[in-house]
Amino acid sequence: MTDAILIDRPDEIQAGPKGRHKTVQVTVGNVKVGGGAPIVVQSMTNTDTADIESTVTQVAALARAGSEMVRITVDREEAAAAVPHIREKLDKLGVDVPLIGDFHYIGHKLLAEYPACAAALSKYRINPGNVGFKNKRDSQFTDIVEIAIKNNKAIRIGANWGSLDQELLTRLMEENANTPNPIDARAVTREAMVQSALLSAKRAEEIGLAKDKMILSAKVSNVQDLIAVYRELARRSDYAIHLGLTEAGMGSKGIVASSAALGILLQDGIGDTIRVSLTPEPGGDRTLEVKVGQEILQTMGFRTFVPLVAACPGCGRTTSTVFQELARDIQAFIRDEMPTWKTRYPGVEELNVAVMGCIVNGPGESKHANIGISLPGTGETPAAPVFVDGQKFRTLRGPTIAQEFKALVIDYIDQRYGAGNKVPEVTAAE
Repeated sequence: MTDAILIDRPDEIQAGPKGRHKTVQVTVGNVKVGGGAPIVVQSMTNTDTADIESTVTQVAALARAGSEMVRITVDREEAAAAVPHIREKLDKLGVDVPLIGDFHYIGHKLLAEYPACAAALSKYRINPGNVGFKNKRDSQFTDIVEIAIKNNKAIRIGANWGSLDQELLTRLMEENANTPNPIDARAVTREAMVQSALLSAKRAEEIGLAKDKMILSAKVSNVQDLIAVYRELARRSDYAIHLGLTEAGMGSKGIVASSAALGILLQDGIGDTIRVSLTPEPGGDRTLEVKVGQEILQTMGFRTFVPLVAACPGCGRTTSTVFQELARDIQAFIRDEMPTWKTRYPGVEELNVAVMGCIVNGPGESKHANIGISLPGTGETPAAPVFVDGQKFRTLRGPTIAQEFKALVIDYIDQRYGAGNKVPEVTAAE
C-alpha cells in the first residue's frame, strides 16, 4: 500500500532546495555575491582594528579557514588609520580576501577624513538605525554613499533588530494603532526592519549608487522573526541578500539557532552570502563560525568545501573509542591539509570518507563512501574491512589499524585527485 501511494504521488517524496531567489549580482573585491553566484561564507574579526598585527593575524586565519570576505570594525580614527596598513600586510602575505568596514555613528566622518581607508576597503557596512539621527541622518547617509560611488565600492545596508530606526518604528506603530484591525507589535517591528532596509536602498539609488553595488540584510536574534523578515525582504526586492542570525549565542545554542534559521531560508532559495555569528569561548577559536557556515552549505548540498567524514554516533556495540578517535583525527587532518590540497588536488573537497564502529551499518556505509572503514565493535572479530569506491579493498588487523587507514586515505587522494587523476585500482580483497 505504501509503495503504491509513493508511486502515485511522486511530488511528495522529491527532495532538494527550491530555486535560488533571483538577485542582482554585486562584486566585492574579487568575490561575486548574488546573481546566481555560489553562496559566500564570511566572518568578522573581534580584534581591535587599531592593533594592526593582531587584526592581520586573525583576518589571515579566518581567510585560511574559508572566510571569503572578512569584516573589520572601523569605529574611531585609530582604526581607520590602520586599515590601509592591514590591507598592505595581508597583500604581502598573499591573503587577498576582501575587507569590509563596519561603520556606526561616525562612518561618514572616518571615510571622509581617511581616504586611504575608504580605498583599502572593498565594501562598507552601514546600519540605517545609527548612520545618523534626526536631520543629520540623510546628510550623513548621503556622505557615505557618495564616498562609495567615488571609490567604486559596494555597500551593505544592514538593519538590525537591536538598533532599529526608532522614528520609522514609532511611525509604523502609530499607523498600526489607528487601523481598524491592528496587528501585534512584533509584526510591526518586523515590517519596520524590512522597510528600513528597502527605504535606505531606494535612497542610495536616488543618490546615484547602482543596484549592483548594494547588499541588504535585516538581522534579528529570534529564529522565527528572522525567517519572516527575510522572506518578506526577498518577496519585495531583488537586491543581493546577506543572511545572519545576530547575537546567536555561544556553543551549541548558537550553532543550532543559526543552522535552523539559515537552513530554512537557504532551502527557500533566499541568501547570497552568510555569516554564522557565534560568541566564542574565552580564548576560543574564532574560525569556528566559518567552519559552521561552510558545513551548513555543504550538508545542504549548496557547496563543497572539505571532504566529508561520516561516522556513527556509537552505541553499546562500540565500546572501543578507536573509531571516535580515528574519525576525529581524519577530519582534523583533512581540514589542516585543505589549504595545500586545494592547489595540489582539484576536486578533493568532494571526497567522502566513512569511519564506522561496528558490523551493523559499517560495511554498508563504507561502501557508499569513496573510502571507508568498518572497525570491529564489541565482541566482533578484530578485523577492519576497508572499502574503496564501493568494493572491498583490504582488511586491516592489529594495533596499527588507525595509522594504516590514514595512509590509505592519503594514497587514495593522491591517486584520484593528483596528477593524471587516476582512480585507485581495487585489488582482490584479502
